[in-house]
Order: sequence, then structure tokens, then C-alpha cells
Amino acid sequence: MTSINNYSSLNLTVPLTEEQIAANKEIDSKQQLQQEDFFSLLSQQLAYQDPFKPVDNAEMISQMTSFTTADGIAEMGTELSGLTEVLTSSQALEASSLVGKKVLIPSNQGYLPETGELSGSISSTTGAYGVTVSVEDAKGAVIRTIKLDDIGAGNQRFSWDGLDSQGERAAEGQYTLKAHGTVNGKGEELTTATYAHVQSVSLGGGQAGVSLNLQGLGGIKLSDAIEVAENI
Repeated sequence: MTSINNYSSLNLTVPLTEEQIAANKEIDSKQQLQQEDFFSLLSQQLAYQDPFKPVDNAEMISQMTSFTTADGIAEMGTELSGLTEVLTSSQALEASSLVGKKVLIPSNQGYLPETGELSGSISSTTGAYGVTVSVEDAKGAVIRTIKLDDIGAGNQRFSWDGLDSQGERAAEGQYTLKAHGTVNGKGEELTTATYAHVQSVSLGGGQAGVSLNLQGLGGIKLSDAIEVAENI
């Protein structure tokens, strides 16, 4: 009677050692066809072809084209990987030069430092009349209203000196700036952005990218910065 070996007692979940993994990678690399291997096979194919049924030229060109295309795609992937690293390094160098400067961010929330002012910009495609900017604290209460009168199309800068309606210095912290004006005979809220101080730069890898760390506001992506200003 033929006996059947019982393999149920074998432990197939034992992890491979580092030496075994390295050996497997070396075997895999040797099993991959390189360009030299392809031309060697092509030479053998031509040497042993039937003289009465030679290989068709179109078929030969097709094989060479297919291999060249696959090899080119592999090399392109390697080159793109290197290009990505170069672009990331260039972006990091560009971002590092922003430390100590101010950037315009697409947010109506800004940070008022202990001393100094808070600046912003109003964007309008047609211009507006009777424009005012309301400064709200963390609780949503309006502590100051700034009158800008009429503004033209484009971006209009403005600044808040940090004083409330009573002429007292407001506390350091985050404030919301809301602009209102009359456009085409109707009152509406205008798009407002604020300037923020860049304290440092985070050089994230992969999809994280480069980000700017703003005073009192946290971080934003470098690509989200609208404008760079040294002093506002």
C-alpha cells in the first residue's frame, strides 16, 4: 500500500531570515531578462530559424519595439523618481526663504500679535462701494469696524491696528475679519484673506509635501500661499 506523507505538522508560517530574503531577491534579480538577454535570444532565434521559413521582418521589429518600450518605461520610472526628489528639494529651499516673512493665506482668520497689527486683503472682481471690515473676537463679537469706503476691482489691502472700538489694545490671539460692501446695488460679503507670519517650515516627505508653520494659526501647504510680503 502506498503511504501518504502527512504535512499537517509542518509550520509554514515561520518568517524568513534576513539572509533568506536577501538570497531570494538575488535570485529574482537574476531571473529578470535584461537587454543583453533579449538580444542573445534574438541571435539564437535567427541562428536556428528554418531557412525555408525565415522570421518575418515585421515580426522581428515588433519584438524589438515591444522590449525597447518596456525597457524605456522602466527607465522613465527611475528618472521620474529622481526628478521628484529634485523638485521636493527645490521646493524645500524655496520655502525656507519665507521664514520671517508674511504670506497671504485664503482665510479670513488672522492672528494679532502682542504688538503690531493684523493685515488683510479684499478681493473683488467688479469693485465695491461703502466697504467696511468687521473685526470679530473668538466669541463672534464685533470689537471694531474699519471703514474703507469705495474700492476698485482686484485686491485691496487693509490693516487693523489692534485697537478695539474703545481705543484699547485687543488681546493677542485669533480674530476673524469680515468685509461687506455694495456690489451692483446689493450688499454682500466680500472675499477676505489675511497675512500671516511664517515661523518655520516643515519638510514633509511623500504626499505630505512642504508646509509653512504660521504664528498662531498652525500649518498650511506651501501651494496654498497666495502672496509673499516682507513687511505689511
